[in-house]
Amino acid sequence: MINKIKKYNFKPGLPQEFEILDLAQLYQEFTDELTSPHRTEFYQILWFQQGTPSHLVDFNPIKIEPNTLLFVNKNSVQRFDEEADFKGKVVLFTDSFFCKSKADTKFLRSSFLFNDLLSISQINVSESISTFAISFKQLETELNNSKDDYQSDILRSQLQNLLLHSERERRKKDGVELKKDADFDAALLFEQLLDDNFINQKKVSFYCQRMHLTPKKLNRATKRIFGKTPKELIDERVMLASKRLLWHTSESIKEIAFSLGFDEPTNFIKYFKKHTGKTPVVFRAEFATA
Repeated sequence: MINKIKKYNFKPGLPQEFEILDLAQLYQEFTDELTSPHRTEFYQILWFQQGTPSHLVDFNPIKIEPNTLLFVNKNSVQRFDEEADFKGKVVLFTDSFFCKSKADTKFLRSSFLFNDLLSISQINVSESISTFAISFKQLETELNNSKDDYQSDILRSQLQNLLLHSERERRKKDGVELKKDADFDAALLFEQLLDDNFINQKKVSFYCQRMHLTPKKLNRATKRIFGKTPKELIDERVMLASKRLLWHTSESIKEIAFSLGFDEPTNFIKYFKKHTGKTPVVFRAEFATA
């Protein structure tokens, strides 16, 4: 029997697909689910107020310090620390809640916080703790009010403010200011096309044709925004999907190869070894004993 990575949808029956939960209480109630590899169909903003757990997101172990915000994109595979002792809050929301207009969609898609092609967003907010405490308190206060025609819009506005404050903090700490210009728009479109097509389309030429860009212009855009060439980003996306399937499922190498668009399992094995120095079997065995 094939063990799929457990995937969770947003809890049904709420007035809107937005929720704020106590992190320690959530962990206590769903320890087994949270400490097993899983993914969600919604975005998460984890505020670790106390404690120093280790959090795993798509094979990246993240050492958490107190007053850290962690932004987890939907469909990312994550796992909580099995020996955790922490306190905090978690904000959960979906596309359908936030994206009520094209402007909302563009804002969320262009955010540096939820972006699989950039490093996982981890921000220590100790120096501006009052700003984020107020933002979370405003969201909680509004969420506890009686549901009316204004609540969703107010929550969405307050959430957008929280995201804007977070982007400001991240850029301040990274020391890099990325201008949202033509290169940024091209890189963002490439990311969206890549996510939809990487299984069947692994050549840069396909994306250039779809975007009506020359390879030189696309290369310039992705290198400036993501620091990598289009080919490197394609390979990283394929490798991430490969590792997820190898580590979190019991599908055979042959099944994984075909599900990722490879004509022959041997081609997948060569591809995987080229990028990791290990065969898929060795990679799976190492994580099984880790």
